[in-house]
Amino acid sequence: MDTLYLIMPAYNEEVNIEKVIDDWYPVVEKTGENSRFVVVDDGSKDSTYEIMKRAAGERPQLIPLTKANKGHGATVLYGYYYALEQGADYIFQTDSDGQTNPEEFWEFWKQREQYDMLIGHRCHREDGASRVFVTKVLKFVIRLCFGVSVTDANTPFRLMKAETLREQIGQIPEDFNLSNVLLSVIYAKKGLKVRYLPISFRQRQGGVNSINLRRIAGIGWQAVKDFRSINRALKKG
Repeated sequence: MDTLYLIMPAYNEEVNIEKVIDDWYPVVEKTGENSRFVVVDDGSKDSTYEIMKRAAGERPQLIPLTKANKGHGATVLYGYYYALEQGADYIFQTDSDGQTNPEEFWEFWKQREQYDMLIGHRCHREDGASRVFVTKVLKFVIRLCFGVSVTDANTPFRLMKAETLREQIGQIPEDFNLSNVLLSVIYAKKGLKVRYLPISFRQRQGGVNSINLRRIAGIGWQAVKDFRSINRALKKG
């Protein structure tokens, strides 16, 4: 039976984390007793990690981890490396803000053997016009910097074959802020088998988003500079 490691980064999500764990834990249970739900606390300043540890007391397949704060991209990478070290067959990543729907996971799971990566395409979005705009701008920047077109590069809803991820993850710089974006780009540039499936995307279910438009703009400008140097490295590789 295939082993799934569900990776979920969390930062200051004390309002959401218990409900999100409740929602997603059955997915891990149904995929097999060796599957694991790994929630990685990114150095939260609130009680997120304490809630995670309490939740794990009643859920044997839940693994709460914590580390110093380094941002979403670095936390996702931390989780991916952990899953690879533990021998996962498949790795799925989603976020801890309650915007994704666990019921939509199963169509991805059905198709797992056919693709190196399945990514959610956010077709029904309730997270605001500014976020949709950011996604479109990111798509344009990727096309400009890398010469590839991606449907929805940064979706926090992706299922990956561990064997393929193991081969590609080393090309992502340590603590890179947009690691999921870069993974999408690498898979596209190398012609790996990727499929985008439509998913819904709800409003944040509680708490405050730690990323505002001003910070997004700063990240975006840095990303353009990083993307250019990374693209040169990929061409050499």
